[in-house]
Amino acid sequence: MTGRSRNRLLTVLGVVAVLMGLLWVGQGLNLIPGSFMTGDPKWFVIGAIVTLVGVLLVAAGARRPARRP
Repeated sequence: MTGRSRNRLLTVLGVVAVLMGLLWVGQGLNLIPGSFMTGDPKWFVIGAIVTLVGVLLVAAGARRPARRP
């Protein structure tokens, strides 16, 4: 896997994680109804952690790939 494709994969996974995490945060805070997660503070914490991991993945994907000699 080349550095460029690795960075794209990290970025895509990071964006998906951020979106999922924000959804779970909204459900945990009772902002998004219609799920067993709605109003459960545990899902706020899980969502916040997943969002943070997603941001870290996007940041890692934004780094330039190392140049080969």
